[in-house]
Amino acid sequence: MAQTTASKQPATFPQGSPLIRVEHLTRTIATRAQQTIILDDVTFTIPAQQLFAVNGPSGSGKSTLLNMLTGIDRPTSGRVVFAGQELRARGENALARWRGQHVGIIFQFFQLVPTLTARENVLLALELGGGGGLPRSAWRKRAQDCLEVVGVGAFGNRLPSELSGGQQQRVAVARALANDPPVLIADEPTGNLDSHTAHAVFDMLAALTQRDKTVVYVTHDRELAARADARIELLDGHVVGQRNADAVLTHAAEVQ
Repeated sequence: MAQTTASKQPATFPQGSPLIRVEHLTRTIATRAQQTIILDDVTFTIPAQQLFAVNGPSGSGKSTLLNMLTGIDRPTSGRVVFAGQELRARGENALARWRGQHVGIIFQFFQLVPTLTARENVLLALELGGGGGLPRSAWRKRAQDCLEVVGVGAFGNRLPSELSGGQQQRVAVARALANDPPVLIADEPTGNLDSHTAHAVFDMLAALTQRDKTVVYVTHDRELAARADARIELLDGHVVGQRNADAVLTHAAEVQ
């Protein structure tokens, strides 16, 4: 799948070099009664065009961290630097436009529009994200190409209810690819699938790094986390393990 603009995957960030830097990231939620620390002084890097895992039990801060990486939520302190640009410096409207062009998000429960076909779900992402730099006349072909890449090209006219769970998740990945973002971020992308289907979908996600994508995924499955090129392990908002992520550890030794 061709890149549409030079800014999608900067030439200054070749495979394996840091594309995203997370520096001293802290997220707290304050109420009148107490202050809850969700992430506590988290520092690591995500290498370009590789498979990156965020592993940890429920309540460790994984989903909050993803929200920081996508700019959906803002840190209490610290910063996320994407391809040399700090996300926190952008206004809300600029951040929404940036997210539509640079990040594809994949959800555990697919989040497909039930009244739209598979192809129409991908076309909707093109509509909302600006078309990936393509003219509107090329959008339909682009949507079909994305479905082909993830292995569901034959199901473009089917509604989500006519697809299996694995097929729906593949359509969700196609939707995330629609605007040709350099980064895909997946929150428990196999968590709603049976074991066999989960591994097939994961293999498809992992293969996208060969198409110059950086794939960041959250999982509580240690087996899937171990397949990453680089990863961090979170516990109670701290990085307690890492591999190839230049992370600052709190207590534990590096993940092997």
